[in-house]
Amino acid sequence: MESIPPLPEPAMSSQDKLPIIYVRGFAGDTSGINKAVTDPFYGFNEGSTHVRVGPGEKPTFHQFESPLLRLHLDEGYHILVEGGQESYLDTHPEIPPDSIWVHRFYDASATSWGAKPREFRLEDAATDLLRLIEKIKAKSGAPRVHLVAHSMGGLVCRCLLQKVLPDRGTDPAEHVDKLFTYGTPHGGISFDVGFGVLERLRDTFGIQGGDIFGPRRMYAYLTPDAERRGDEPPDDWDARAIPQGPGRFPVRRVFCLVGTNPADYEVALGMSSAVVGARSDGLVQIDKAAVPGSHGAFVHRSHSGRYGLVNSEEGYQNLRRFLFGDLRIEAELTGHRLPADPEVSWQAEVLLAIRGLPVVVHERQAAHWCPLALPKAAAEGADAPPVPLATTFLRTDLPRPAGSPTMRYALHVRILSLRSNRRILSFGDHLEQTADFADSLVVDVGSGAAPGIWATWNSLIPGTIKDHEPQGSPLTDEDPAAGRWVAHVPFPETTRPLLGEQARLRLSATPWR
Repeated sequence: MESIPPLPEPAMSSQDKLPIIYVRGFAGDTSGINKAVTDPFYGFNEGSTHVRVGPGEKPTFHQFESPLLRLHLDEGYHILVEGGQESYLDTHPEIPPDSIWVHRFYDASATSWGAKPREFRLEDAATDLLRLIEKIKAKSGAPRVHLVAHSMGGLVCRCLLQKVLPDRGTDPAEHVDKLFTYGTPHGGISFDVGFGVLERLRDTFGIQGGDIFGPRRMYAYLTPDAERRGDEPPDDWDARAIPQGPGRFPVRRVFCLVGTNPADYEVALGMSSAVVGARSDGLVQIDKAAVPGSHGAFVHRSHSGRYGLVNSEEGYQNLRRFLFGDLRIEAELTGHRLPADPEVSWQAEVLLAIRGLPVVVHERQAAHWCPLALPKAAAEGADAPPVPLATTFLRTDLPRPAGSPTMRYALHVRILSLRSNRRILSFGDHLEQTADFADSLVVDVGSGAAPGIWATWNSLIPGTIKDHEPQGSPLTDEDPAAGRWVAHVPFPETTRPLLGEQARLRLSATPWR
């Protein structure tokens, strides 16, 4: 029997877990900073009661306790406060490694404490974050920490990883194990209106400190001193990128959660999403919200508010599995040869559902402005380049339905064609909301006494998915290398005129944690 790579021991003790540090987003001017510092956990203790599912597409009640409380309840993490978390650290010689901390970098810039406030600089927030990490490591005995950041907080973390630590000659991986970002503007913030005038005004005058989202300031705080080539970023510089190589933070240890719902940011905060456009979470544009090469997921949530990313079940489930998962499963479309009609373009829609969760953990749809564009082959008779569809992280230690030896998830795949004539969409033979291919791959991952991976298309399953049990031997491992398992799942025969004879969905499994 072919088996998946050896997994860590399922049960995680407190010594296996690393401290988690939360880093909040942009507060704006002094009044916004003063408001932020009144919250004991900078907003990460906020939950929600609304979710956009239910009869008639009306919001329904779903109580999400908050990411801090859920990590305490689900993972046993300690939230330690005695007059202040900094005070707790200063007065206790030891702390448990499975503990949660909030980087309160805005406190020094608030006027409500009576002292002269310090002007906020992102580089100072990153340097202060390093001091907090060093103190937590020393008192917990943990080798590294996890960083979890919302919005601008992700840029504070990247400043630490890409500039502060390299300037000191320190490998950032010695301090940080994983970085998870919610709605971080990794590529800055730009606008769909004003023809660039709004960005130039913001970056020239630093209105409310917003120039930190412009290329000039981003280049300054994301680039080590030894690599700076003047004040202006070079033409080939990409703010989203984390350079790789010796002494660099591995991009595969980064997860970017991307929001695709701009409307609810406007409803929640009284701000218009029109200035950044529909392809956004209401503040950060979709194509600027992820680090190239990182892990990630798209969810139909807004930047913040009652339908926000941070206080969402979708965000928490992705965070929990990325930090504590045992197994990384990746899915790619390979070997496909779409019909070579120059007037037709192709898109894929993907949803990822994990058994036992009330939400999908990854969702890319045309209606949310984020379908996957399917490239065509470079030459006649050649396969198109592989297309990554989704990555998920599974937990062997989480409860499963009684009698089920496997972890299960489903990958929903829809492939759609768009016909155009001189770049104008043609609807002569169009059927709205109708895909040329639509099916779900049901994947079962076994462990313990029943290792292996089984995969079956939903269209081939008789009856309900709930009653489906994997049959026969698991898929054969096609990769001879140790520590990685790979198999290719053929598409249903009916797709051959569409996708070609060799189209496959490639599944890859590697240990994680």
